Amino acid sequence: IMKWAIVLCAMVALSECLVRVPLIKGKTARESLEEKGLWEEYRKRYPYNPTDKFGYAVGDEQMTNDADLAYFGVISIGTPPQSFKVIFDTGSSNLWVPSVYCSSAACNNHQKFSPSLSSTYKNAGKPLRIRYGTGSMTGFLAYDTVEVGGIQVPKQIFGLSQTEAPFMSHMKADGILGLAFPRLAASGAQPVFNNMVKQGLVQDYFSVYLSRNAVAGSEVIFGGVDNSHYTGAITWVPLSAETYWQITVDSITVNGNVIACHGGCQAIVDTGTSLIIGPTSDISSINSAVGATMNNGDAVVNCKDISSMPDITINIHGHAFTLPASTYLHSQGYSCRTGFSHGRSNLWILGDVFLREYYSIYNMADNSVGLAKSV
Repeated sequence: IMKWAIVLCAMVALSECLVRVPLIKGKTARESLEEKGLWEEYRKRYPYNPTDKFGYAVGDEQMTNDADLAYFGVISIGTPPQSFKVIFDTGSSNLWVPSVYCSSAACNNHQKFSPSLSSTYKNAGKPLRIRYGTGSMTGFLAYDTVEVGGIQVPKQIFGLSQTEAPFMSHMKADGILGLAFPRLAASGAQPVFNNMVKQGLVQDYFSVYLSRNAVAGSEVIFGGVDNSHYTGAITWVPLSAETYWQITVDSITVNGNVIACHGGCQAIVDTGTSLIIGPTSDISSINSAVGATMNNGDAVVNCKDISSMPDITINIHGHAFTLPASTYLHSQGYSCRTGFSHGRSNLWILGDVFLREYYSIYNMADNSVGLAKSV
């Protein structure tokens, strides 16, 4: 279909200045979905409501891929807006940024929020402390207008840091925007996405695409899904808990043989973690299966061996999610580090190593996660 035309009409009557645009008959979106066998599933998950377009926005937040290790985008807080780079983290629930009241090294090399510069700022009068796998932050809570993906969220509660762990000084992002459930939020703070939904700004799901090899194009879409980022059907996995985006994994296999997660295990789908994390014994089994050896705490292989290394298959809800060797290895010169590392609990974390291969949709309407092969 021809979308636009420019007509120069000089010295002629308006009736003589007509543009005839040919209409090309093509397949409707429904017809295309029906051909792929996806229509019934799509209709069930995203019921058609012709008034939706008058009530909801779609917030498309572009993210920067930092060497396949972290993904962050730019948001703004306050009036006039103050900009911050934040990691969009489905493994936590609070939004926080550094403040002018913080003198930690991590604050001194990042942007700091200044309450005195915002006319819409209001102190909430509550302290805040959050622990992450790489350290903690302390501070207090306040309210202000937050803009994410082109959507303004008034009266959003957020954290202002007063101290930050030394590790955070090495982060390119200034802060973190948590996308997990309210029950996980420190100090009872309402997460940004839940506030968007509560205020009727977006529909109650969001989706995440993580690019590979540090290329551009990563994004989180609030209230929307980008069909161009995945191929095939979406596998919908019910949540087993509503704190993290937690699901049940059936098993982890190599060539059909179970090597980890025997009898099933619990896992969280976490955009804020770079690797796949699991119990020590299971991770050792996986690294052994791919021929890795330990070197300074990392499981490494010779990069020349990638073509002969096996696929790792994570079986979820009766479906196989396969990771070829090229996707679970990170080059470090002549050696390659595997994307499997042990944690401190029995809870698995399916981090960016997994999510680069599988487009993810987070649906609070029926408490499920959708997974489809990324393209």
